[in-house]
Parts: sequence; structure tokens; C-alpha cells
Amino acid sequence: MKIMQVDKTLVSTNRIAELGHRPLLVVRESEKSTPMVAIDAIGCVPGDWVIVVGSSAAREAAGSKSYPSDLTIVGIIDHWSSGQGQ
Repeated sequence: MKIMQVDKTLVSTNRIAELGHRPLLVVRESEKSTPMVAIDAIGCVPGDWVIVVGSSAAREAAGSKSYPSDLTIVGIIDHWSSGQGQ
């Protein structure tokens, strides 16, 4: 698991059918880190600090073992300062 911040929504109108209609979000570990795309399984908004899982856990969290995701948001953190743990 990782702690990341939601940067913005990613709009992708043309995608494989297996992705369904799950929202895609751009997330980062810090302002200087490389942005990544995560499946939003819980309803986040830009600015939220979130818990994300990767690999097979990401597929399970998104709905099934065959879901094509390697990063899925599984929780919103209620209290977090970006300086913590860095």
C-alpha cells in the first residue's frame, strides 16, 4: 500500500471494455514524483490523500482478478499532512 494525493481526473473516452465506467484519477506521492493513473473505487476528489494498492490487490479492489488495473484507490485519509513520513 502507498499514500498518494489525487491530482486531477483523467478523461479517457476511448478505452477497452474491461475498464467499464470506473473513474480514472491522476495521483502522486509528492509534487516532484511521477504522476500515475489509478482506478477510483470509492469516490475521491482532487486534493484527497488516499491509500492505494497495486498489483493483484489492485485488480481485486477494482472488482475482479481479471480487471486491468495495477493501481486502485481503496481509502480516503481523513487527516494527513504532506510532510508526514517523507
